[in-house]
Amino acid sequence: MKKIPGFLLVAMVLSSCQTLDVFEKNVFFPDHQWSASNKPSFTFAIEDTTVAYHISVIFRHEDAYHFNNLWLNITTQAPGDTARTQLVNITLADNKKGWLGTGMDDVFDHRSRVTRLPVKLKKGNYTFILQQHMREEPLQYVLNAGIRVEKVKP
Repeated sequence: MKKIPGFLLVAMVLSSCQTLDVFEKNVFFPDHQWSASNKPSFTFAIEDTTVAYHISVIFRHEDAYHFNNLWLNITTQAPGDTARTQLVNITLADNKKGWLGTGMDDVFDHRSRVTRLPVKLKKGNYTFILQQHMREEPLQYVLNAGIRVEKVKP
C-alpha cells in the first residue's frame, strides 16, 4: 500500500465530509470605485425548502474608505413575486473598535446579514441586485461587493 502524505489525507477527509450549502458571488470593481449606475446582479436557485437560510452582503474595501457605513438598495426578486427594493444601512466601523470586519494590511472584509432571523425560501430562482446609495459618487476605495446565502445548520 502506498503512503499518502499527511496534508493530502487531511484535505481529502475534510473535503469529503463537508458539503457546500451556500451560494456566494462577488463582483470586483477594477478601479476601486463603485458607481451608483453599476448594479451587480446575483441569481441562484433554491432547491431545498426544508431548511432556513441566512442572507448576507459581502463588502470589501480599503482602509482609506471614507465612511463607517454603507447604504445599499437591495432589490430582491423571489420566484413568482414582484421585485422588492429595500434601503439597508450596513455598519462597517465604530469609534471604539474601528473597522468591524476582518482585515489584512489595508483591506477589510465584511459579511453583514441582511436578514436578522433565518428565512424560509421558496423553490426556484432568486435574483438580488445591489446598488450603492451613498453621497459620494462614485464610491471610492471599494474592491468588491456580493451576496452570500447559506443554510442554517441545525
